[in-house]
Amino acid sequence: MKARYILAPQAAFDLVEIWQYIKEQGSVGAAERIESEILEKLTFLAETPRAGHFREELTNEPVRFFPVYSYLIVYRPETKPLQIVSILHGRQDVERILKERL
Repeated sequence: MKARYILAPQAAFDLVEIWQYIKEQGSVGAAERIESEILEKLTFLAETPRAGHFREELTNEPVRFFPVYSYLIVYRPETKPLQIVSILHGRQDVERILKERL
């Protein structure tokens, strides 16, 4: 049985925004490839929740971070199913966004 995860509403919105941005800047094919890679990593993290790392300089909340290309998957490693909090570009103000979301 495949390990499971759930996307918080904002994380689902993040994924849609990522797809739209890449489509506008590149192509539908590129957007689909990156979205597919992110979704593969979400499944991997559900199976291996300790794979990510803590970023105490960004938040004291018990969330881990895992990079995919220029994006950071932010998730709660102790939840079942795994909860994906956000999927953010590394150039965004990650600290500020997480203060609003966590």
